[in-house]
Formats: sequence, C-alpha cells, structure tokens
Amino acid sequence: MGDVAMTVPVIQAVTEKYPEVQVTVLTKKLFMPIFNGMERVQTIEADVKKRHKGLIGLWRLYQELKPLNFNAVADLHNVLRSRVLKKYFALERIPIEQIDKGRKEKKALTRSKNKVFQQLKSTHQRYADVFTQLGFPIELSKAKPLARIQLSEKVLGLVQQDTKKWVGIAPFAAHEGKMYPLEHTEEVIKELNNTNKYKILLFGGGAKEVELLEELASTYENALNMAGKLILSEELQLISNLDVMLSMDSGNSHLATNYGIPVVTLWGVTHPFAGFYSFNQPLENALLADREKYPLIPTSIYGNKVPEGYENAMKTIEPKKVVEKLLSILEPIVD
Repeated sequence: MGDVAMTVPVIQAVTEKYPEVQVTVLTKKLFMPIFNGMERVQTIEADVKKRHKGLIGLWRLYQELKPLNFNAVADLHNVLRSRVLKKYFALERIPIEQIDKGRKEKKALTRSKNKVFQQLKSTHQRYADVFTQLGFPIELSKAKPLARIQLSEKVLGLVQQDTKKWVGIAPFAAHEGKMYPLEHTEEVIKELNNTNKYKILLFGGGAKEVELLEELASTYENALNMAGKLILSEELQLISNLDVMLSMDSGNSHLATNYGIPVVTLWGVTHPFAGFYSFNQPLENALLADREKYPLIPTSIYGNKVPEGYENAMKTIEPKKVVEKLLSILEPIVD
C-alpha cells in the first residue's frame, strides 16, 4: 500500500502543471480510495486474483483499457504483470516508460560488507522521472496536499467530536524488523493519555492487531481503536483530520503525508536513505535506531531481513524521545 500511496503527490504535481492531462490509475480495488478527491484522476480496478489473472486475464484487462485511447503509459510498478501489460500496449505503439527501481544502489546500501551508506533518490523522484521520460517534467515541490475529508456520521459516531487534538498511532508494519516494541508504544500512549489533551486513534489491520489495539484502548480512556471498524475510505477520513500521525516505516505514514499531516516515523532495520521517506516531511521527524550499536542498518529495503543480534534495534528509540517529538509538533514553542 505504501508504494501506491507514494504515487499521489507525483500525480498531483502532474495534474497541477498539465491541466489538459487526465490520469487513469490502474490498481487493486482495495487501494482505489487512496486517489479519491484528486482532480482529473480516475481509477480502474485490476482484479489480478480473478478476472485479470494470468496471461489471458491480462489480455482481457488490456482489451478493457484499449477503448480509453491512452496517449502514454507510465509503469510505476515494474513487475511481471505490468511488463506483460506493456507488451500488449506496445502493439499500439503507445509511448511507454517504466520506473528505474535503483536495485544496484539499493543492494550497495543494504549489504553488510562494503556498504555504501548514502542517500538514494527518493521513490517519489523515481516516479516523477517516469513522467519526465514521457514528456511531462514536473517539480515535486509544487505538489499540493489533498484536502481534508469531511467526517461521515458513522466515523463521527465512533470518535465523537471534541476540542482535543487527534493523534494517530499505527504501531504495526509488514515485518517485525520495522515494528516498535508494543510495550514501548504503550508507554507513548500512556504519556499522551495522562495529559488528557489528546484523543489517541489506533490504526491496524489483521485480527491479532485488532485484539492488541482493543486491549490498549480499553486501558487508556483517551485511546480509541479504529482497527477492524472502518473500511479504507473511512480510515482516510480520520487520517486526513489528524493533528499528527505516529507510524512505522509503513503505508500509514504515506497516507497521512498525502493530506499534509505531520508524520513522525520510527525506523528499525530500514532507513530513510533507501528512498521511502514520507513526502515533504522534515527529516528530524524520523527517529532512527542507533547505528553505532547496529552498524549494518539498513539491513534490507523492506525490513524483512533481521540479522542475528538486531532483533532489539528499535528498542534504542526511547519512548521519551517519541513523546517529545510528538509534543513538539502538537504544542510548538513559539519564540
């Protein structure tokens, strides 16, 4: 989901600069709400599990897309399915460009020996480069955040309107190497809860996550579990109205940043240098595991490789530091 969410500011920059351009995003049904509210952007479902599965399914998808008469195709994914689809579009001699994922430099950044520890091109810029190659150069700095979404009655009924500032916390990630220990997350929640100034909204996904978040929410009066209660479009309503989001190196950080919400991110065995940092967020909002103790960081791009002895890397990010960072955003000191 994170990769999909990261396309939003890039597409925003394209439609802002080129008012004559209409963008069609081909994505899974689950991710389509991410693009809601974008001008001259429509979404089409790629049903890769059923209708559009395999070579025949992708040919069917191509036949469904063909009547739209695209002037160009931007492949921002560059995986087997998109490569097959591009072969079909090539039959019409439509200009096609694809993302350069920078695999070689990412490998150099994450290897344990002769590591080249330097900032790589951001994924946002890699997406932008595809549009440049198609003849639509853009300035990412011109990308405007999406407008906040009005809360539906259902969402309002869950969270209740009040004068407290809203803090979103998304404590989970796809891999354990990117997850802040739950007991540390609880310390952060406890400190925020004790101020009685903030409403803490907890986001998550699977059944186990829902159970853990329900337990946290029942412990702290200012905490509410949103996991398992809302579909993505409703979660985005909430996220777009937060005052700050605390997230791992995960999709939630990108969803929030698309609405211009300040995001504090926690990094374990991954690192912002790989190019997946939230768009337009100040780098000081990234709290990192201690590389002096864990010099092999980043050990992978996606957090799926945790070397022996690196299991506790995220414990070097003290809950106190996390709370301080959140409060500096929620209650900025004006000189």
